Amino acid sequence: MKKVERALISLTDKSGIEGFAKALTELGVEILSTGGTAKKMRDAGVEVTDVADFTGFPEMLDGRVKTLHPLVHGGILNQRDNPDHQKQCQEHNIRDIDIVAVNLYAFEKTVADPNCSLADAIENIDIGGPTLLRASAKNFRDVTVIVDPADYDQVLAEIRKTGNTTLKTRFRLAVKVFQLTSSYDTTIADWLARIDVDTNPYFAGEE
Repeated sequence: MKKVERALISLTDKSGIEGFAKALTELGVEILSTGGTAKKMRDAGVEVTDVADFTGFPEMLDGRVKTLHPLVHGGILNQRDNPDHQKQCQEHNIRDIDIVAVNLYAFEKTVADPNCSLADAIENIDIGGPTLLRASAKNFRDVTVIVDPADYDQVLAEIRKTGNTTLKTRFRLAVKVFQLTSSYDTTIADWLARIDVDTNPYFAGEE
């Protein structure tokens, strides 16, 4: 297993991120990030590459599109021991993303407000986050995916020891991802199912 080269970090829960990111950079890992997460790391003295600079494509649509790009998902999903994948990566200048640390928009917290509108709820449905997490978890053989800050220390300890995490650790972390995304989607579906389309003002004027 090759050494970790690059990490993408985009967090709602930013607890502990300064120390984790600093440790990664000390280990020679390039940090990619967006928005508030990038700012928090920079404020802590961590060198960060904006995802927009990495892809050459700006964030757009009020932040709805940030990480949905072939250079990001190709970097995550390529199988490092697949010669055809590696040939395609070389042809398209796709660089590996070996760690993905992401947690999701706080949909449950948003809709806990009794005054939350359907429009507000919709804007707090995370798209890019689950996509990054599921891609990383699917490719756990090559990618370390982190959704829980409690896992930072173990990941760092393993990288310090061998240059990468163990396959067993990557699998366990991938399981956490699918547990999270399953729960997240269930929360969204259950909340939306309670919307009365005949009385909700979101649908006013619709024929």
